[in-house]
Amino acid sequence: MAYDLEEQEQLESLKAWWKQYGNTVTWALIVALLAFAGWSGWNYWQRKQAGDAAVLYEQVTKAAEARDADRVKRAATDLEDKFGRTAYGPMSALTAAKVLYDAGDLAGAKTQLQWAIDHGGEDYAPLARVRLAGVLLDEKAYDQGLALLKDAPAQYEALFADRRGDLLAAQDKRDEARTAYRRALEKLGATEGGMRQIIQFKLDALGTA
Repeated sequence: MAYDLEEQEQLESLKAWWKQYGNTVTWALIVALLAFAGWSGWNYWQRKQAGDAAVLYEQVTKAAEARDADRVKRAATDLEDKFGRTAYGPMSALTAAKVLYDAGDLAGAKTQLQWAIDHGGEDYAPLARVRLAGVLLDEKAYDQGLALLKDAPAQYEALFADRRGDLLAAQDKRDEARTAYRRALEKLGATEGGMRQIIQFKLDALGTA
């Protein structure tokens, strides 16, 4: 089919544009396609990781329900090694720490809690710090416990203050313990009545200043 003059000029202009910018456009498309493929692959990998981690976490929870400390430790360690970057990693560590603590394995509980502190991020690490401070309280390592409770995230201020009060009271630093317990009461939500009663009981037990 013959082109008229205007069509031929447009075609020549297109050829000239493509000669100048064609490689750039091609590479931009390739990069975009690779980025999309990488994003899709990453999402698939994350979904698979989460699914596999959920299976292992179920083993952890079943072992925890059976109070089988050895099986909990094995399953939790396996999950943390393979899927520690998923949310199931710190969840598993916190679950295992509770079972090991109840079984009297304080060293094992501390190991799991330290793992959760190192890998739990802002969602799980603060809770692990509070619980590890509680284990250190049992071991009378008061200063180490207090060191863990610095710079409390806003949503954990009440828990941090309450645990500080426990550590200070154990050192017979009554005035500082009272201040910590009062801080905890200030930061508690209105619906947390059960915890409020416990903290008030501990505060009252210290007597008046």
